[in-house]
Amino acid sequence: MNSTRNLIAYQTIVRKEVTRMLRVWTQTLLPPIVTMTLYFVVFGKFIGSQVASIDGFSYMQFIVPGLVMMSVVMNAFMHTVSSFYFAKFQKTLEEILVSPTPYWVVIAGYVTGGVVRSLLTGSLVLGVALFFTRIHFAHWPAVFLFALLAAILFSLFGLINAVFAKSFDGVFIIPNFVLTPLTYLGGVFYSIELLPAFWQSVSLWNPMVYIIDGFRYGILGVADTDIVLAFGILVSFVCAAFLFTWWLFRTGKGLRT
Repeated sequence: MNSTRNLIAYQTIVRKEVTRMLRVWTQTLLPPIVTMTLYFVVFGKFIGSQVASIDGFSYMQFIVPGLVMMSVVMNAFMHTVSSFYFAKFQKTLEEILVSPTPYWVVIAGYVTGGVVRSLLTGSLVLGVALFFTRIHFAHWPAVFLFALLAAILFSLFGLINAVFAKSFDGVFIIPNFVLTPLTYLGGVFYSIELLPAFWQSVSLWNPMVYIIDGFRYGILGVADTDIVLAFGILVSFVCAAFLFTWWLFRTGKGLRT
């Protein structure tokens, strides 16, 4: 009976999240597609035509995995942080917290919503990329695993941000001042092997390097880092983020006053 009840609770949260996303698709799905199309045109066509090939691939082909992963990361984060914060702001979250629904079910429901939106957006961006260049998928399992784990991880980060956010401004602090710099410095537009030795060492402390590198390996078959190490780091971050999120729910920090 408990398993059935938990499944119904999970499905209800997921349905609410997906319905909310599709209802305002012009705000959730369309802007990332337009933004990434501009990236492909400006960086891929105009600037990329003047840039030498990297690892045997044209510059346009090289930046496709990074731009797709940028879309996945940003949309996973923004979905959960905005949805969960509004649930706090409108006091609807209290109805969930006082119910017998386990915290892990609540977390899984919101995270699944973020994963659905981010992977859908990433797929649409990848489809747009096919209009600009030819893409050969070298390792499908790596494409799926790194995209899925990245979506889960940043959906969890979005929940954590929403728990601590005290105002609408707090919702956008992390995306603007943390995620965007880490993403741009994570190898989206360049190979870290092109950097001086010192900056290569610094880049290896950026988790986005491993996420983008793993996804690029799945699509192009080339990588700047060890893929097994990248996968292990990503799995470790996912586990740590989930446990920390569950602890926040369990202790009520940022959720109960």
